Amino acid sequence: MSSGENEHTDGIGRLLAGRYRVVAQLGRGGMGIVWRAHDEVLGREVAVKELRTYTDAAAPELADLGRRMQREARAAARVRHPGVIAVHDVAEVDGRPLIVMELVDGPSLDDVLREQGPREPREAAEIGAKVMDALAAAHQAGVLHRDVKPGNILLDRSGRVVLTDFGIATMEDPGDGSTTHLTRSGELVGSLDYLAPERAQGHDFGPASDVWALGATLYAAVEGTSPFRRTSTWSTLTAIVAEPLPEPRASGPLGPVLQELMQKQPQDRPDADRARELLEAVAQIPDQDAATTNLRGSAPKQREATERSVPAVPPGFGAPGSAGPGPGAPQPQDGATASDGGPRRRKARVLLAAAAVAVVLAATGVSVALLTDSDDSKTAGRPSASREAGDSPSSAGPSRGTVDASDDPESDPTQQGDQQSSPAPGKPERPEAAEPTKKAPAPSPGPTEGGGATGGGNSGGTSGGGSSPAPVCSPIGGGKYNCEVWRAAASYTADGAEVGILKAGTNYFYCQQNLGRRETYDEWTNIWWAKTDDDSGNKNVFISDVYIEGGDNDAPVPGLPEC
Repeated sequence: MSSGENEHTDGIGRLLAGRYRVVAQLGRGGMGIVWRAHDEVLGREVAVKELRTYTDAAAPELADLGRRMQREARAAARVRHPGVIAVHDVAEVDGRPLIVMELVDGPSLDDVLREQGPREPREAAEIGAKVMDALAAAHQAGVLHRDVKPGNILLDRSGRVVLTDFGIATMEDPGDGSTTHLTRSGELVGSLDYLAPERAQGHDFGPASDVWALGATLYAAVEGTSPFRRTSTWSTLTAIVAEPLPEPRASGPLGPVLQELMQKQPQDRPDADRARELLEAVAQIPDQDAATTNLRGSAPKQREATERSVPAVPPGFGAPGSAGPGPGAPQPQDGATASDGGPRRRKARVLLAAAAVAVVLAATGVSVALLTDSDDSKTAGRPSASREAGDSPSSAGPSRGTVDASDDPESDPTQQGDQQSSPAPGKPERPEAAEPTKKAPAPSPGPTEGGGATGGGNSGGTSGGGSSPAPVCSPIGGGKYNCEVWRAAASYTADGAEVGILKAGTNYFYCQQNLGRRETYDEWTNIWWAKTDDDSGNKNVFISDVYIEGGDNDAPVPGLPEC
């Protein structure tokens, strides 16, 4: 509860506007409390949103909040569509506006994801198609939602999908005699995880921004995490603007559609009507076809080239047309194709993007008013940073709230000159790649043939002549190093007891150690283990170096010191 807040904690039983009897509290947001109420005039259950009041709020601030709620009601009422929340009435209590809406009998998509986990691609596509149809109607009516996210999508038990909370929506004509924008100049309003690149940079927004937000919502629904979540607001905004969309691994036939919906440039995204058609096509794929596509639709993860790479993946492995070894393989279309001038130009673009974000977040009167849900706070652990096949690892840089060139996907030192033009073999992925490995590490009889002896010192490099491999982990201070974990992995204590999991993405590590136990995944095998804090809340546990990008079999990961 905010400081100075004057809540109606005894709201149960109150009669609002002379007809709406409060039965229970349904939720609470940044502007209002939502009550379940009984309409004593019409004898029906309704949802009533009441403006929250603050004893320390100035009169202009309260007036601004009141106008926001009035515009929310007008925006929702203007869109005549079964997929948009119906507004029944607007009233006032003690000078504060009330919005009386239909009561949807069912949870939000956010509730479902939190309680049941990620959804199947066809189910997510079906939900997305219905929301996109509602957005198309809203855009046709001149309304931009601006806050599409799982918490604002309600799933009625009848099968109806309802878009709600138009609290920060904008309209071409607000209908209140004013054309002023309630968002202050330079202020970012919305939920950070689902913010489109143009909004992250403070540029003009339009219907394409809602399309992006729904794309990000569906990505989170099937992949289990939002695509660009990082460790700070600044690094997250920079990732949204500059980094390619992490390769969807559990999305199957929905993956290519997500790529379309989340194109960096708004003009490259389909409009809401076309996006609905794309989603409907995925939702209508028969079960057998969907299962087959899900198995083969994601290209295997590309592994960075090092001095002792294992043999290449045979031609034809993975999805048809996916990037892989051999001439003529199509390159991933992630906004960073070979024609863009190579890593130097891409790095410059990332730095420019970071500078643009810095301008938006500068202290000179510019602020961030990012909306958060309870799920955001509960799931905002380590970010997922899975990448497009063939992209170099992206680092969250100085992980705790800073952004510099290490946020650049191309700044990873494992990119070595001309090697970029010839993709290295990928680590094969199973359909369940998002799940941690359950295979218990077996005691190791010693290094595999050709593994080589490990070098001493703190470099973590391999010995045996020639130059040492370039480091793939970067120091972030405090004795921590950021490394890229390419799939979720089980975590263990030093004596081999399994205790939790570490999710895929950019994670920090302390050091690495040869524990004398072997972990193997397909052709990758290692006796080295990296020390970290896992996503299950365990401190100073180990995951196998097998799951860290850039290392070789039976060798420590370059750039991570020995314990």
